[in-house]
Amino acid sequence: MMDNVSQIRIFFLVGLNETNNHRFTLFFLTLLCYCVILLVNTSLIVIIIMDKNLHEPMYIFLCTFCVNSLYGTTGFYPKFLWDLLSPVHVISYSGCLVQAQVMYSFACAELSILSVMSYDRYVAICRPLEYHSVMSKQRLLTLVCFSWLMPFFIVAANIFLTSRLKLCSPYITRLFCVNWIIVKLACFPSETTINSIVAYIAIVIYVFHGFFIVWSYVYLIKTCVNSIEIRAKFMQTCVPHLTSLLIFLVAIAFDVMSMRFGSNDLPQTLQNIVVIEFLVIPPLLNPLIYGFKLTKIRNRILGVIPSNTK
Repeated sequence: MMDNVSQIRIFFLVGLNETNNHRFTLFFLTLLCYCVILLVNTSLIVIIIMDKNLHEPMYIFLCTFCVNSLYGTTGFYPKFLWDLLSPVHVISYSGCLVQAQVMYSFACAELSILSVMSYDRYVAICRPLEYHSVMSKQRLLTLVCFSWLMPFFIVAANIFLTSRLKLCSPYITRLFCVNWIIVKLACFPSETTINSIVAYIAIVIYVFHGFFIVWSYVYLIKTCVNSIEIRAKFMQTCVPHLTSLLIFLVAIAFDVMSMRFGSNDLPQTLQNIVVIEFLVIPPLLNPLIYGFKLTKIRNRILGVIPSNTK
């Protein structure tokens, strides 16, 4: 095995090998999808920034949510679109590590933002008289920084450990770089033990995020049972959040199951669809869900449309 060890400078992304016959069609569909993602997320960000009535914690977290979607999709779509038009699908070693960092810090930040949004809804509905004192500007800034910086550094620790491994193959069986797939290319499996430990610690941290969200909503539902007014507030502000959470968890579950337990018997096209779900469905649907469901944002959008059509 020692003869195969060399310093790998580029990786070959072999996930696109079966799409050569339809790559131009796929290119235009992907470009359309990316443009829509950019449009809906940027529109929501601009609306929230421009309207002072929306400078409230719930909408600031939503703005953070949209910014994170732009961050994550930018790590995938431009490179993917380039690969669709290129005869060879390669990425530099450092570029691969950066892409893995972006993709999975995006996914982890998504769950962190959903957890702080659930905390915000818990305080707003269960402790309304204390809401403005609890969700102060300082607390808001702390929660936003937590939702971005903690995932970034957790994933960065995993990527740093991966960068120390000696790899025996430059072939990645995905459309994009994935840290766990790179780790599996290591020449000496014994060297990956620390990678596995840190990865499982990260998984445990985000499982606790999930438990916190569930606990928050169990408590919220109990509070809503005895009050029609609180129930209406719950339906207005929490249902979009629960929908976003469900969409994200289903998409990420498909990706994790494919990565950890995926079968080589599945067609490559089907594997590709499964692994990019979390980069297509949540960034595309979340702004639409919040835009249509939250009254203040919906009214702001409807107020802009007539003025542009006159």
